[in-house]
Amino acid sequence: MTDKELIDLARGAKQHSYSPYSHFAVGAAIECDGGLVFTGCNIENASFGATLCAEAVALSSAVAEGHRSFRRIAIVSDSEQYCYPCGSCRQLLQEFAPDIEVLAARNSGAWVSYHLNQLLPKPFQFRG
Repeated sequence: MTDKELIDLARGAKQHSYSPYSHFAVGAAIECDGGLVFTGCNIENASFGATLCAEAVALSSAVAEGHRSFRRIAIVSDSEQYCYPCGSCRQLLQEFAPDIEVLAARNSGAWVSYHLNQLLPKPFQFRG
């Protein structure tokens, strides 16, 4: 699957966004090591702390189906700014895929690519 195809899947997921408060629709598509892709959209809530990010929804869907290894994630919004994962989602992704490639896209279709360790150079790690 090409980067553009993964971004297009994220763009499709964005259409299902429930974002009545921010009006900031986001879609994500995460590719498992085996090539299977799971998508997600942001789901807002009047209690803002209960809002779910698109990246978290996509990752959670994959994990719920038994997947634990991931190659890439694409994130798209309606903005002309690149759409990067928030800090919480960076940490969530790090738990399963510290070397995942993050494709941050603009609404226009342009995107940039980073590895998660560039976006989260010092992740929290539990040492129990």
